[in-house]
Amino acid sequence: MDWKKSLKEKLQRDNYVRKSEQEMKEEEMSLFTNYYTEWKGGGKDSSAQNIPRFYYRLPAEDEVLQQKLREESRAVFLQRKSRELLDNEELQNLWFLLDKHQSPPMIGEEAMINYTNFQTVGEKAGEKCKTFFTPKVFSKLVHNDAYGRISIMQFFNYVMRKVWLHQTRIGLSLYDVAGQGYLRESDLENYILELIPTLPQLDGLEKSFYSFYVCTAVRKFFFFLDPLRTGKIKIQDILACSFLDDLLELRDEDLSKESQESNWFSAPSALRVYGQYLNLDKDHNGMLSKEELSRYGTGTLTCVFLDRVFQECLTYDGEMDYKTYLDFVLALENRKEPAALQYIFKLLDIENKGSLNVFSLNFFFRAIQEQMKIHGQEAVSFQDVKDEIFDMVKPKDPLRITLQDLIQSSQGDTVCSILIDLNGFWTYENREVLVANDGESPPDIDDT
Repeated sequence: MDWKKSLKEKLQRDNYVRKSEQEMKEEEMSLFTNYYTEWKGGGKDSSAQNIPRFYYRLPAEDEVLQQKLREESRAVFLQRKSRELLDNEELQNLWFLLDKHQSPPMIGEEAMINYTNFQTVGEKAGEKCKTFFTPKVFSKLVHNDAYGRISIMQFFNYVMRKVWLHQTRIGLSLYDVAGQGYLRESDLENYILELIPTLPQLDGLEKSFYSFYVCTAVRKFFFFLDPLRTGKIKIQDILACSFLDDLLELRDEDLSKESQESNWFSAPSALRVYGQYLNLDKDHNGMLSKEELSRYGTGTLTCVFLDRVFQECLTYDGEMDYKTYLDFVLALENRKEPAALQYIFKLLDIENKGSLNVFSLNFFFRAIQEQMKIHGQEAVSFQDVKDEIFDMVKPKDPLRITLQDLIQSSQGDTVCSILIDLNGFWTYENREVLVANDGESPPDIDDT
C-alpha cells in the first residue's frame, strides 16, 4: 500500500470538506436572498427598496453649514405659516361679513347665523378662512337653538382663539433651537426676556431685576410641565396649559390689583417671592441655609421635613439657591396640584419605596407632636391621626399610601399639611371652629 498516495488523497478530501462547508453557507445565503426577494415582489422594484426615508439625522455641532441651512429653512417655513394666518384687517372683514349675514330673530342682543348663511360667508371670506367654515366647526358651536343656528360672537371668538394659538405656536417655535418641538430652559428664558417689553404691566420693573423675573416665570413652567425633570417642555404642552394666558394677561393695562396679586407672573407677585427670599437670607450670601428656610411662611414647618428638603433637593455646600427655592414655594403654595404633591411625596417617602407606610407617617408626625409640646398644647395621639389619614385617602392597599392614592383622593394637600406643618395640622384639627367663624381671621398658632 502506497502510504504517500493515501495521505495525499486524505488531505485533498479534508480540503474539499472545508471548502464545501464554506460554499454551502454562501449558497444558502444566496438562495435565501433570492427567495426573499421573489417573495417581496422581486427585483429592483421591491417595495422594501421603495420605503420613504423617515429619519433625518440632526447636524452635529461641527457641521456649521448644515446647521445654518436647517435654521434658515425652518425660519422660511415658519414665515410661510405666519402668512397663512388671518391678519387684523382680514379678521375685521370677517366680522363685517358675519354681521351682514346674521339670521333673525336675535336672542336678546346676541346675533345668530344659520348654516346656509354660514356657508355663504365662508365663500366670500377668502381662502384663509376655509378651515373655519366646515360642518364640523358649525356643529361644535350649536347649542339648543330652535332654528339650528350658532352665535356669531362665539364663532368669531373661536376663530380669534385659533389664530392666536397658531401665532403663539409660531412665536415659540422661533426659539426652538433644536427644532424638535420642545423648548429648553434657556430657550424659554430668551422668549420671556424678549416678551417683557411688550407687557405694559411689567413697565415698572427695573432692568436689573429682569434676570430674577425671568427665572421666577420660567420655574413655574418647568415645575408643572416637566415633572420628570428632563430639562425641556413640549411647545404643545405650553399652549395647552393656562400659564401662557396668565403671562399674556399682563398686556392688559387696566388689569385689576386682585388679578395681579393672584397671577404668578405679575410684577407684584414676582417681587413678593423674591422679597421673601431676601428676607430669609439673613447672612446676605444669596443662599438659604436650613435655619434660614425654617422661618418660611408662618415658621411652623417641622425640622424633620426641612431636613428632607435639604437631603433631596439640589443644594450648594448645604445651602439652597433661588431656583431651588422657587420649586419649594411652588410646591407649598399649590399643594392640591399633582406636580406639587409629587414634590412633597418624594420628601415624605423616606424609604424610597414609592409608598408611605405607618412608619413613614409616624416619622413625620412625631415632629408635629414635639412642636405642640413646645407651644404648650396637648399632643394628639398618632393612632387617631393615622386612622384619619387612611380614612381620608382610602388607598388601594390598606397598609400603604401611594402618590396616585393621594392624587385620586383629592385630600393630598390636607394629608401633607398634617404631616409637615404645625399650622396646617392645627387648621385641620380646628376646621369645624374655623367654618363656624368663617369671615374672621384665624388666630396664629402662638395665640392659642
